[in-house]
Amino acid sequence: MFNQMVKYSSNPLDRTFAALADPTRRRILGHLARGDKCVTHLARSHAMSLPAVSKHLRVLEKAGLLRRRRYGRIHEMQLEARPLKQAAQWVEEYRKFWEGSLDRLADYLEKANQQAGRKARG
Repeated sequence: MFNQMVKYSSNPLDRTFAALADPTRRRILGHLARGDKCVTHLARSHAMSLPAVSKHLRVLEKAGLLRRRRYGRIHEMQLEARPLKQAAQWVEEYRKFWEGSLDRLADYLEKANQQAGRKARG
């Protein structure tokens, strides 16, 4: 189901999160963060067959998370960070929301605790 969402979603953020949902694809991106790699190197590094790693790479490519360059028969993969940055910005907005909500909850609980203390003494 996630692969279909990656293939057919028109929303770049949806494609990014769908691609990142798979731990193998996240490991591949981590590997590529250290430098460009050819497909055969990625397959060996992840103990996968070439067809298996190629499927993951196609999903990442369609999500815009990597770029493929061909040198004859060699396919070299390069991390494309822009979609990750957009996903991080989206997450950051929600982090701000939740931090604000938790700060308001902490203030409320502190006031409620102070009021309960005054009632107990009074």
